[in-house]
Amino acid sequence: MNNLTPLHEAQRIVLDATAVLGLEKISLLDALGRTIGEDIVAERDNPPWDNSAMDGFAVRWEDIKQDHAIQKPVTLAVIEDVPAGRMPSKTVGVGQAIRIMTGAPIPLGADTVLKVEDTEQTPDTVRVFKPEPRGSNIRPRGEDVKKGECIISKGTPIRPGEAGMLAVLAKSFLFAYQRPRVAILSTGDELADLDERFSDEKIINSNSYGIAAAVQEAGGIPLLLGIARDTHAALKEKISQGLNADILVLSGGVSMGDYDFTKAVFREIGAEMNFWKLAIRPGQPLAFGKIQSKLAFGLPGNPVSSMVTFEQLVRPALLKMSGRRSYGRPVVEAVFQETFSKRPDRRHFLRGILTREDGTFKVRTTGGQGSGILTSMVKANCLIDVPVEVERLAPGDLVTVQLLSGEAWLTKSEHVQTGGHRPSCC
Repeated sequence: MNNLTPLHEAQRIVLDATAVLGLEKISLLDALGRTIGEDIVAERDNPPWDNSAMDGFAVRWEDIKQDHAIQKPVTLAVIEDVPAGRMPSKTVGVGQAIRIMTGAPIPLGADTVLKVEDTEQTPDTVRVFKPEPRGSNIRPRGEDVKKGECIISKGTPIRPGEAGMLAVLAKSFLFAYQRPRVAILSTGDELADLDERFSDEKIINSNSYGIAAAVQEAGGIPLLLGIARDTHAALKEKISQGLNADILVLSGGVSMGDYDFTKAVFREIGAEMNFWKLAIRPGQPLAFGKIQSKLAFGLPGNPVSSMVTFEQLVRPALLKMSGRRSYGRPVVEAVFQETFSKRPDRRHFLRGILTREDGTFKVRTTGGQGSGILTSMVKANCLIDVPVEVERLAPGDLVTVQLLSGEAWLTKSEHVQTGGHRPSCC
């Protein structure tokens, strides 16, 4: 554990070093996934007036309140038709009704809406066979939103629901936090890019594209710098190009090999580095610091290691920079389905498949957990978080998992229904 930074400490260091970006004005059509940068306060009630919850007849309850089981149906005179989108022009008086469509404003004098299927009608009259409680089928003014109420608070991510509400509130433009620009650089003579001819001696540069997708998924803008060859000069030139972005993410070149020049180049260009190694697996060789006030991450070269460390450190920084108020993935508890053992020296993140069976959450690994087995990330919908001190996991042990995709389809209230037991730490 010498010189290995615990993950929780590394996360604190990264977030403390991360500043929130400024605001920009954007169109509502461009707002999905962005983080709102202002409190949205309603300037009017929604709905703006009492309106009908269904097609029917607006009536006075006093005219229909008698017991129809023993009395003849009430016949009311229909004095007006009011479709949605038009205001009524008449007042409902004694013995009168107004034919009304769903969403249309309730006319003066009326306090109840009868369902059309509970009536018998002619062009000029309606016969009422079934009583309704006073106020039935009316949506009151301000039922959804009241004037002066803060409807969406600053720092909220904009989903389809928020977009619809912004439209209701007539916000065609709004202030949102800027999207972080992330320069992505891979290193190594062994790499070939997708548009290059390559031999059997080369491997495809998958890291740049996996990281770029992770940046986009977190709301950032990826800027691919390509591949830096294994020379001091080439790496320095590429890193210098990346300093035009808000964040530099480099993969490979941060271990202790003869051709790993990252540490030397970082020092030469004045980087202020906070740590070089993490107490996690996969992902021990990881560098973080600042270069000319820009966040700089040196991720491991193995594909799975780069993705796991991105999840734990780079993604939270991106979310904070984007104005979000929370930075972690949804976390749930599940019952482990396999056996697993490790030394109590590092925190492990196993790629897992989470399922729900009869109200119980169960998780198993994706199979081989080597840091070069990229299919483990393809199969995974979660990461199984195994604490430093835990040496063994057995079937039935409770484990914490981080969901990797989409919204949390598992609710907090369901956590307690896992039915497992905590693993022994020794």
